[in-house]
Amino acid sequence: MLIEIICTGDEVLTGKIVNTNFSYMAQKLEDFGLSVTSGTIVGDDREELLAAFRLSGERADAVIVNGGLGPTVDDLSQEIAARAAGVDLVLNEGWLERMVDFFRRRNRVMSENNRKQAMLPSIAEVLDNPIGTACGFALDIGKARFFFTPGVPRELRRMLEEQIIPRLLARSGVSTAIHLKRFHSYGLGESHVDQLLTGVEELVPDGSVKLGFRTHYPQIETKLTIRGADMDDIARKLAPVEEEVRKRLGNFILGEDDQTLEGVVLAALAERDGTLAVVETFTAGQIAGRIAHLAGAEKVFRRGLVARDPAEIAATLGLDGGLISGELSREAAEAVAQAMRAETDASHALAVLIEVDDGPDRIDFGGSIHLAIATGEGVESRRSRIYGGRDWVRLGAVELGLDCLRRYLQGLSITERADFERV
Repeated sequence: MLIEIICTGDEVLTGKIVNTNFSYMAQKLEDFGLSVTSGTIVGDDREELLAAFRLSGERADAVIVNGGLGPTVDDLSQEIAARAAGVDLVLNEGWLERMVDFFRRRNRVMSENNRKQAMLPSIAEVLDNPIGTACGFALDIGKARFFFTPGVPRELRRMLEEQIIPRLLARSGVSTAIHLKRFHSYGLGESHVDQLLTGVEELVPDGSVKLGFRTHYPQIETKLTIRGADMDDIARKLAPVEEEVRKRLGNFILGEDDQTLEGVVLAALAERDGTLAVVETFTAGQIAGRIAHLAGAEKVFRRGLVARDPAEIAATLGLDGGLISGELSREAAEAVAQAMRAETDASHALAVLIEVDDGPDRIDFGGSIHLAIATGEGVESRRSRIYGGRDWVRLGAVELGLDCLRRYLQGLSITERADFERV
């Protein structure tokens, strides 16, 4: 099946808005074995949009159009879709009623221009949008089935997953029973993971399991896309493959499917009625920020201390300033973690102290990370070094701190090295 994506809007065309919607759609479709063959960006110009719709309608089997479904004069998708299909725009009374109710439930009066969002090509199939006023729709232009989606990311994602992908799978002529299994790992590079998992697809000889990877430093997402006659068939095929993936990646797997590293840490603490306090430098508070906003964190997260100057940390925690002045060390991180735990009465305290190199960001730029985890039973610590620029060091240190805490809570060693770390 030939699938194209057309993203609309002057703000996207000029780069004023980063086109994250395209990357999300392409990746999500790829997860289900639906590859995108072409991507186009078109501004808010009637003739350019009409030409793009007609061209894609001649060469593609399916086209997803993103944007242009709003109430303003530069939202043109419904109008141009009707022109391209050679039909009239008509008022969809059902969607108009949905919009009126949408505003009523929020104690707001719907503006007259919102009525435009219920004007659809006469042959359009409505695609539900349960969280917004932009009505998605589908229709044929040329030989292609077009799917029109809102530009608001959360609305697009809901519509893509619930409305469009099932329709595309049905049109593709292949088995519509499909499942995506994901493993999230930290500490192994993509090429290393690829090497470790060589041959796992062959555990299912009919070729219905596809292995793939997605890198978002410092994590690697390993994907298994499984097709089958039904979900029981999929479960039977998946079982030996996922068991082998867990065996080969081992302790480097930090979560599966929709799990996040911070969610795993929070759940492990909550399970033992634990509490957490964090001290971090150079991270802009990203460790605390990853945990503190989660549902249930109010019962677990005690306090976060963020500072760049070790003297500030010492003064806040009542430590001897000389202990953490000058070159940092594992011993300094241990003292800070123990002091933070005593100060907050938390069951667990994590200290992540970072020293970054002086000078401009270059390939040999790096930072030394000294971290410690203190509990009532003692303290464990490690030192690591990460190269690759300030942002790289910051992201790596945040992930390292959270992953070491995850390992500690799961009874694993916190000293296992990542591919991009140095002693």
